[in-house]
Amino acid sequence: MSGSDRAMARSRRAENTGFECVHCAAPVPANTDGHYRNHCPFCLWSLHVDVLPGDRASDCRRPMEPIGLVEKSGKGWQVVHRCTACGHRQPNRLVRDGESPDDLDLVLLLPWL
Repeated sequence: MSGSDRAMARSRRAENTGFECVHCAAPVPANTDGHYRNHCPFCLWSLHVDVLPGDRASDCRRPMEPIGLVEKSGKGWQVVHRCTACGHRQPNRLVRDGESPDDLDLVLLLPWL
């Protein structure tokens, strides 16, 4: 593993932490599959923290509502979130495995976009 790969892995671990859901206040554990967890597995709401996926560069920091599903080649099903303040839309991977997978009953209630 190169130095930049090790730095990226450390950065991902530092950013991939648990959090309290902004919508339902549930404690949300960190994701364990190597991807960022950016939405609650219990209500599917998120927080507008990214400009581009994983960059944590947004200053908005407002709640993002789950509004639908899309399927992306190579990424599978993704929940689409819309910021309640600025309207930014962002698809986010479903968490299917690990300590706290997304509630598939809730996911299946979302419309396909």
